[in-house]
Amino acid sequence: MSISDQATSAAAEPTEQPGRWRRVRAGVVSVLAAALALVTLTLPNRPWQIAPGAFLRIPLEALLLAALLLALPGRARRVVAAISGVLLGLIVAVKVGDIGFYSSLGRPFDLVLDWSLLGAAFDFVAESIGRSGAIAIAAGLGLVLLAVPVLSALSTVRLSGLLDRHRTAATRVVATLVVVWALLAAFQARIVTGVLVADTNASALVHEHASEVRARLADRKAFAAEVGVDPFRDVPADQLLTGLRGKNVLIAFVESYGRDAVSDPDFATVQRVLDEGAQRLAAEGFAARSGFLTSPTVGGASWLAHATLLSGLWIDNNQRHKSLLASDRFTLGDAFARAQWRTVGMMPAVNQAWPEGAFYGYEQFYSGPDLGYQGPRFAFAPMPDQFALHRFHQRELAGPRDRPVMAELSLVSSHSPWTKVPSLVGWDEIDDGEVFRQGVIGTPAAQARTGYRHSISYTLRTLISYLETYGDDDTVLVIVGDHQPAPVVTGDNPSPDVPIHLLAKDPAVLERITDWGWQEGLTPDAAAPVWPMDAFRDRFLTTFGPTPDRPQTQGR
Repeated sequence: MSISDQATSAAAEPTEQPGRWRRVRAGVVSVLAAALALVTLTLPNRPWQIAPGAFLRIPLEALLLAALLLALPGRARRVVAAISGVLLGLIVAVKVGDIGFYSSLGRPFDLVLDWSLLGAAFDFVAESIGRSGAIAIAAGLGLVLLAVPVLSALSTVRLSGLLDRHRTAATRVVATLVVVWALLAAFQARIVTGVLVADTNASALVHEHASEVRARLADRKAFAAEVGVDPFRDVPADQLLTGLRGKNVLIAFVESYGRDAVSDPDFATVQRVLDEGAQRLAAEGFAARSGFLTSPTVGGASWLAHATLLSGLWIDNNQRHKSLLASDRFTLGDAFARAQWRTVGMMPAVNQAWPEGAFYGYEQFYSGPDLGYQGPRFAFAPMPDQFALHRFHQRELAGPRDRPVMAELSLVSSHSPWTKVPSLVGWDEIDDGEVFRQGVIGTPAAQARTGYRHSISYTLRTLISYLETYGDDDTVLVIVGDHQPAPVVTGDNPSPDVPIHLLAKDPAVLERITDWGWQEGLTPDAAAPVWPMDAFRDRFLTTFGPTPDRPQTQGR
């Protein structure tokens, strides 16, 4: 080789090297862009469908978008690609919302109504792991959700350029994939159970949420008509609740107490607590009847269940809840107040003013700070249920009274994340709550089912012990779950049913509910009757007082 040839070769080598690396980088970026586009379209919106095989699908939307981009000229192609990328990013945000809501509430994210729940979710995380941790998580999620539409838009614009540069080959590939998609669709091919390889996930998601938005807008008018129909609104005081005159009626909502707690073999401990408790209470003269109610919510949003049971209306979303609170609906608390009971609400987890108490007809309302607890927190719960019940009893039932008491008691020791559960102590040892620093049951967050079992067992033992200690001939206790726990405990698609129990010493009270068909004891089985939760108010008022002129509402 001549000296001039060597010089030429040496000069060319550095030029070719950077060019090769640019091509490699460009290829890697293009592969990543294609992968991102594929993931945005094939990501399932249900957590139980997320598996490697779920991403091995052919999205019809990708083929249609590719065909459109191939048909458009340069500038129009880039604009459509960018807009499509942003929309794909927004679809990913909705899918992430769905995954979160299916994981916690067993349903998809409601684009109209669920924005207000984001604040409640932040508060829950802050109460569970601390405010700084909650802020970090919220900031991280916010950045990710902002970044995805931008990256998705950049990816689709890059891929549109590739389609244009390789138009002939791209057209053949798209045409071939359309044929393959049609064949896979015809044979209903699947890699993951319930997920078709011939995919239309993104289109189905958009249709599902668009239909939900339309339904929510129409539901406002429907609910306005429902809330005005009330057969008990004008019943005179002397005709209300005549079968409970002189009784202290306590309605105890047990957080996350669902059908699985009394039916899942893994929760046999809970069932033993109920069976043994029923035997002990029977020795004290109490009898129990049990059934199921179908709750309007699963995994959370307890206020919807409270509102449904107390109002006799089906309150399954926040729009209905807000409309209910703005109405003059005659609640169960209103009925007791009109019939001259002292009405009380107690919610230990509430830490600020709660004007809703007036809507529910409560003469006295106790929030967490009102109860004077000085002991430790227990995960989400600011105090043990035993302390809350003890304080309620001290302030409302221990001294002389000129009227019987009706109370709604919201018990939260069984609230997720079930990582820290108190132990039952002697009722005379409670004082200001410092005693609860002893005997704490700790459970790792990864063992949610174990923690749930401990917490439900604790709350039920507490209620049983309360009746043994303080119950008398004039005590009527209704124990009801608000909703099933999150799917991490129940598994996918849980029943929305919750147990309900009525306990009393006075045989006349139990005789009144004979036609309800509820089973004896505290452990209802699969044959126990199931009512919709919105049927309870009317059934209860009808059973314990004269039937109004109009027939009672049976609910959904």
